[in-house]
Amino acid sequence: MVEHRSGSPDAGAEAAEGSGPAAGASGIPGSAAEGSGSAAQGSGIAGSAAGGSGTAGSDPDVPGTAGSDPDVPGIAGSDPDARWLALLMHAAFFLLLGASLTRFLMRHPGEARTPWIIALSITLAVLYLLGPVLGSRPTPRRLTWLAVLVVVWMVLVVLAPSFAWCAVPLFYTGLRILPPRAALALVALLTVFVVAAQLRLADGFDPNLVLAPPAVAAVATAVFVHMQRQAVRQRELAARQRELIDDLLRTRRELAATERREGTLAERQRLSMEIHDTLAQGLSSQQMLLQAADRTWSADPDAARRHVRTATGIAERNLAEARRFVHDLAPADLAEGGGLEAALHALAARESAQAEGALTVHCHVEGTPHAPLPDRVQSALLRIAQGALANVREHSGATAAGLTLTHLDDRVVLDIGDNGRGFTAEPEGVRGAGAVRGHGLPAMRARVRQLGGTLTIESAPGEGTVLSAEVPLTTTEDPT
Repeated sequence: MVEHRSGSPDAGAEAAEGSGPAAGASGIPGSAAEGSGSAAQGSGIAGSAAGGSGTAGSDPDVPGTAGSDPDVPGIAGSDPDARWLALLMHAAFFLLLGASLTRFLMRHPGEARTPWIIALSITLAVLYLLGPVLGSRPTPRRLTWLAVLVVVWMVLVVLAPSFAWCAVPLFYTGLRILPPRAALALVALLTVFVVAAQLRLADGFDPNLVLAPPAVAAVATAVFVHMQRQAVRQRELAARQRELIDDLLRTRRELAATERREGTLAERQRLSMEIHDTLAQGLSSQQMLLQAADRTWSADPDAARRHVRTATGIAERNLAEARRFVHDLAPADLAEGGGLEAALHALAARESAQAEGALTVHCHVEGTPHAPLPDRVQSALLRIAQGALANVREHSGATAAGLTLTHLDDRVVLDIGDNGRGFTAEPEGVRGAGAVRGHGLPAMRARVRQLGGTLTIESAPGEGTVLSAEVPLTTTEDPT
């Protein structure tokens, strides 16, 4: 609280508004407290300006601020907090302007300068209301408006020092609109006028009135600049987050497209192996049998009819396989029940019957599985057996073949052997120069590889062939 001495009532009244040469305090009770109250109000600039700084962080025209202006209708709605802070600062301006005018009219009724004070107050209010209409960008028109607003306020402060209280919203407006250096210059100018007004209202020199407003204004400005920089960091962080999210979404889309392509290729390969091991082999057998029937039709009608009946049986089997493909692509032998062992016995019996004594196929099972084999293991081993026996029938010239299924603790092994002419086994991935067909072995290797197993071939010219498919069970158990 600033201490004041009482003087004459008239001189004190003139000095209180800066209209007379005297600089004494008012003689009206409580006027001395009002002088210190003005100083307190000057000190309160920091709090109000700091409160305004929270809104300033959302002005797109101040370097380093976020992207919405609470003064522009339709834009502030995107930031409700900034809008309410701006409305609060606008309300504070008109409240301070009204309080300053009311104080002047109460202290100085009927003075000659009163009409000028009222007219300038109305002008200042109208100018302030025009601010949102002009937008928020520092255009020449907007800067001109701010300059006129400050000049009108300065004239009011010269005529009536109590209007210095309205500097608080002007701090806020200048910091929001102007570039940093210009805004600091404006704050310094307004602070000088505030200090001068407080000294005119005080009784004598008071260091607190000289030092407090600049110090508080400096703190308010520092808080405002800090809020701006924080807004910049938040905006940059949000932009980086959006970029990262876009990159993540793009990567996910690319990964999904890659997985779809790989899945499509894998499914095509699987279907090609299924068709090769069933329908293609069956059609090949039918072709051979029908050709044989055609050659013996005149010389041996009974043998020709047997070939035709066998071909008919193969066609029926292929039809069942085709229907199974349409249903769920499971091997028909496995779909009939009994598991892999029963399917291998049925396959051996069918191959022997179709060969009509030219080839005898035996099936033998060793060991007992600790748990049912996964469906995909059973399906793969059955297809491998079908493909291997088709190769034996078409290429080996064997009279006997055997299927041996061995159940071990951690793996299952299927061996297919024959007593045919054999061949020189080539390493995996190497094909003979004259090879035209040869899709069967690569398909078998692919099936075993998908299960994490291995496929080995032992053969030599004149010594028959043994094909062995070994599948581990620890990594191929059906997760369902």
